[in-house]
Amino acid sequence: MAILTHASSTRAVRLAAIAGVSLSLLILGGCANQSASSSTYTYGQAQQEQIVRYGTVVSVRPVTIQSDKSSGVGALGGAALGGVAGSAIGGGRGQILASIGGALLGGLAGNAVENQVSKTRGLEITVRLDNGETRVIAQADDVALSSGQRVQVISGGGPTRVVPM
Repeated sequence: MAILTHASSTRAVRLAAIAGVSLSLLILGGCANQSASSSTYTYGQAQQEQIVRYGTVVSVRPVTIQSDKSSGVGALGGAALGGVAGSAIGGGRGQILASIGGALLGGLAGNAVENQVSKTRGLEITVRLDNGETRVIAQADDVALSSGQRVQVISGGGPTRVVPM
């Protein structure tokens, strides 16, 4: 009986450790925040000279902005949680197979969740500059813009931004 109690307490400690590591990875992954907002500057972009051009909005179209890089945190966290869940099923070889299957399915699910979370509502803004050139800029949908509106197109030292005048 003492051996059975020791084995189950070892399993509980192992499960708690894996869950703790997974939770830590998910929290750290949430700290990696990318922004396509016209109002957000990175520290390196602050105090950098920008070029300002003036123009008129020709059209605005809703788009989805998706991160082009996966941090891997979703897949890693999902795999760890799936492996933990799978290890609670069966015993012996069945438990090992359930752990591997749970890790694989959890990794796929975690990656899918991360891809959905990294999407942002955006705008594709077509601007006719005062010099006659036309530019298209995509940015987060956090500033109200409409056709015919006068805007500033700010660029240089980072992303190009469209902001109302």
